[in-house]
Amino acid sequence: MGSLVIPTLIYEDAPKMIDWLCDTFGFTPRAVYPDDKGGVAHAELTLGDGMIMLGSPKDNEFNQVQSTPKALRGVMQSPYLVVEDAQAVFDKVALTGGMIVGELRRDTESGDTFICYDPEGYLWCIGTYNPWQTNAQTQAPAAE
Repeated sequence: MGSLVIPTLIYEDAPKMIDWLCDTFGFTPRAVYPDDKGGVAHAELTLGDGMIMLGSPKDNEFNQVQSTPKALRGVMQSPYLVVEDAQAVFDKVALTGGMIVGELRRDTESGDTFICYDPEGYLWCIGTYNPWQTNAQTQAPAAE
């Protein structure tokens, strides 16, 4: 198996955010391990071939170097989420407590995209552009 990249996020209310991420973005819980304080020790959510891992804040080495957007007063990362229908996700975000940053951009070359904050302040880029798929516009030119 080759290398993989899996974003890891810390949420103040991880159980609530698992529901939000599943209902709004379409993630599916692969594994959710509760902690003894009503939070989440570790969770894995999948979307197609992608995955994020998340949990509640803990007093451990990892949480000393990564924190929540609220605690940092800013964002450390912004996952890009490839979706089939950006308009449908845009509408769900608007209805479920996310904060849309600008309107949905429709671009025939790179797909439809928008940016939003989830209810706890993580920045998400959502779009139909999939860099793993190629088309006539992105393929390398033929050798002459």
